[in-house]
Amino acid sequence: MSIPSKEPYDPLSAQQQANPADFRDHIGTADKKGYRQWIYAKKVDGKWFRWRTWMSWVLLAIMFVGPFVRINGNPLLMINIVERKFSILGQIFWPQDTFIFAVAMLVFFVGIMIFTTAFGRLWCGWTCPQTVMMEMVFRKIEYWIDGDAHEQRALAAAPWSPHKIWKRVSKYGVFFVLSFIVGNTLFSYIVGSDKLFQIITDDPRNHVTGLTFMILFTLLFFAIFARFREQACTFICPYGRFQSALLDENTMVVAYDYKRGEGRAPLKRGQAPEQRKAGGKGDCVNCHQCVAVCPTGIDIRNGVQMECVNCTACIDACDNVMDKVGQPRGLIRYASLNGIEKGESLKFTARMKLYSVILTALITLFLVLVFTRSDVETALLRAPGSLFQKAGEGRISNIYTLRVVNKTGHDIAVELRLLNSEGTVKVLGAGEFIVPKENSAQTSVLIELEEEDLDGASTHLEIGVYSHGKLLETVKTAFVGPRK
Repeated sequence: MSIPSKEPYDPLSAQQQANPADFRDHIGTADKKGYRQWIYAKKVDGKWFRWRTWMSWVLLAIMFVGPFVRINGNPLLMINIVERKFSILGQIFWPQDTFIFAVAMLVFFVGIMIFTTAFGRLWCGWTCPQTVMMEMVFRKIEYWIDGDAHEQRALAAAPWSPHKIWKRVSKYGVFFVLSFIVGNTLFSYIVGSDKLFQIITDDPRNHVTGLTFMILFTLLFFAIFARFREQACTFICPYGRFQSALLDENTMVVAYDYKRGEGRAPLKRGQAPEQRKAGGKGDCVNCHQCVAVCPTGIDIRNGVQMECVNCTACIDACDNVMDKVGQPRGLIRYASLNGIEKGESLKFTARMKLYSVILTALITLFLVLVFTRSDVETALLRAPGSLFQKAGEGRISNIYTLRVVNKTGHDIAVELRLLNSEGTVKVLGAGEFIVPKENSAQTSVLIELEEEDLDGASTHLEIGVYSHGKLLETVKTAFVGPRK
């Protein structure tokens, strides 16, 4: 049993006990009292930044063109949760394909696990849509309007003036327009580009729900890129949280070579590298350029941290400084802990082998499910409450309810045939039974068998679902007859 403290409650007691000089006691974007410290990331230039720029152009092109690409008339990618309709590489998937979708999700997550185990958070820094849009689009616009980090700080500290108001209105105006474009592009991945154009061009009163989501998506992305920024990675995204369970000493990450860099000290004018080493100093000149360019505000020299998205900005900044002081590049580089401590290269560890086996099995299962997937999903059930009927001439009939889901992008004419017994199958209704594309249809079916062919009170039947003579699917049901 705990004894109540007589000390008055102090909400800042935890902060007062923390050591603000220790990076483990706080996050880089919060001050001693827990208030947010705005990150003014300095412009960076270098080999890795240029590669990321080229990569971002490719990814942005795919992202904005994707909704308009059609394969066999279907979207390249569409995740219509509302109508429970999914299109992946032109293949339409329905709620009946939940198992395939579940396997695809497992492939995705296991793939991320393997990739993270080997290469850390390379996904976050190079291909995550949030990082690409923030660092390669919105951040560059901010530099263009507000200037580099020191100019942004000066503008933020300056009193309100026509110049500052103009800057703020210009920046957030452009941010809002871009957020509208980004929000609607991602919205089209949910409802499809045709539906999006219909919402935009049709009478707004007919699309109140769609327009509401368009506005919400715009506001969401405006809030992310104008306000939340790195907090979307450190507080909202779960990926950074579980990476600590995936990384080990062989994982390739953006790492500081502490053996080479410690102890840190500014470089004295005219000091030769030999003199510096003789004085017990490392290659790190403590210029803090790696911290100044970091979009999440961390010091990579403290080691791998949850906030690090592996964007490589610190590598470029450090390489530029090393060039200036005449030291070899790579003080901060892609490396594993064993690579820095023991000089080892990337290893294919036992854990990675296990993950690879699991991933291969899942991919194989996924491909088998996709390529053996039927164009239709058929359910044939005896009509509720119905019994067998004597149709005369020694024939017995049962009536069933037939429901067919058409997963394709074209109408399908369906007919049924008995596969394991002699008899007749009649699809009731006028004319052919046509199942519309990407839809379902229901009707009644009458099956008649000779009484002498029955096994007893219940006879097992296998029925083929055909379209233009091609067998699409086989369904099983029970035929009820008199006891023998």
